[in-house]
Amino acid sequence: MANGRPPDDRSSRSSRSAQARGANASGLESLGQQMRGGARSDAVANEAGLQSLGARIDGSKSRGGQKKRRPRPKGRLVVRVVLGLLALIVLLAAAGYGYFRYEFSRIQTAACASCVSVADGVPYNVLVIGSDTRSGETAAQAQQFGNALNAGGQRSDTIKVIHVDPKAGTASVLSLPRDTLVTLSGVPASSGVSNPNKLNAAFAAGPNDKQPSGTGANGLVQTIQNTFGIPISHWIVVNFFGLMDAVNALGGVSMDVPYPVRDYGACGPGGSYTNCSGLDITTTGCQVLSGSEALALSRSRDFEYYKNGAWHSDGSGDIGRIERQNLMIEAVVNKAKSTYNPIKAASFIASLTHDVTLDNKLSATALLSLAQRYHAFSGSSLVSYTLPTMGAYYSPYSEDVVVTQEPTATQMITQFLGGAPNTPTTPPLDQYGNPATATASAGPTGSSGSTGAAATTSPASTGSASTTPSQATTPGSIPSFDPRPC
Repeated sequence: MANGRPPDDRSSRSSRSAQARGANASGLESLGQQMRGGARSDAVANEAGLQSLGARIDGSKSRGGQKKRRPRPKGRLVVRVVLGLLALIVLLAAAGYGYFRYEFSRIQTAACASCVSVADGVPYNVLVIGSDTRSGETAAQAQQFGNALNAGGQRSDTIKVIHVDPKAGTASVLSLPRDTLVTLSGVPASSGVSNPNKLNAAFAAGPNDKQPSGTGANGLVQTIQNTFGIPISHWIVVNFFGLMDAVNALGGVSMDVPYPVRDYGACGPGGSYTNCSGLDITTTGCQVLSGSEALALSRSRDFEYYKNGAWHSDGSGDIGRIERQNLMIEAVVNKAKSTYNPIKAASFIASLTHDVTLDNKLSATALLSLAQRYHAFSGSSLVSYTLPTMGAYYSPYSEDVVVTQEPTATQMITQFLGGAPNTPTTPPLDQYGNPATATASAGPTGSSGSTGAAATTSPASTGSASTTPSQATTPGSIPSFDPRPC
């Protein structure tokens, strides 16, 4: 009894274990008989299951007591992977949105005292102004654009109104020729700009390039609202480099160039002939145009194409340029649609931070919402209108101008807005400086005959006073020499 335990301790424990096993066996056998209704008195209840359990316990002990890991169901693994990917997408989207807001905050804005407020989901109009300001350009860019370095002042080289219908998911554009004779509104007397004048003079009456603000844009907004009855809710000013940088940010745009083209006119020193916009494309066929090529094509007023061994002028001047600008917009929309994502949208905005000025009511949230709503919008779905005008000579102004054709102009504006415009307070002027009021009421959208102006993607005639409403054109009606999206 050296270890303090009774000499028969081991044998007594063995005896107690045997008794317990016997008792358990009897109990299990009795339970099994009850469950089987008395069948096989020598079988243990759930014997196979118990043996399997014992084998697993023994196997676990033989491996040092480590618990065997059960295989993970494949379905659960797939769910975790999907949730991980969704989290990554949300993170990237949040980062893209944050980047977008940051870049948007760098864009210069100005107040729009004349802009009309609009409720959510209601159609509205955005005035897009292409400014010909040359401030800050390099000598190489001046040579490329065909004019003097840092030419002073600014004019609205392009005037377009975009009609946006968020609920319908549609958009249309109305181009207003910059030489249209109008009564200017919102132009300060200190500007020294005469009145009446060309439409683009309203923008030029704003401050100079080194004092950017919305004064020029607001004067143009007031003039358009008072002259044509078109309510404007927002404005965007894009300078020469804006289109170029935007196209470069998209990686270029695809255009089919049927003939070699250039821009050749009397725009050099002393009226000498030279390449005015820098347009010089010698390769034909579907090709990707760079930002500088897209800008030169959009600015071309002395457009020429090479066919049958000679250069030919299209002779359409500003009206032809408007048409090519609309085709370029279509190409840009198509490229933006095919490459849309939040980070790409932010990168696109980043490319315009130094080239764009906006009214301060056009928020980043509203702009991103438009981008998301219209990201699948096709450029070919953009209905284009050009205000019907005719060439004229205005003696007091001592320069050629264009005047609106009424009642066609009012009918077209009605078609563009989807309803009658507001009553103009200073109607368009005729070649004598008198109000050129409409002689027929504007017809309902889509109507035919003398009161229905249909959409057009080609310019109205500038050499006659025809009042026949412009009819909708097909792609085949675009001049064969004009580059078009491909």
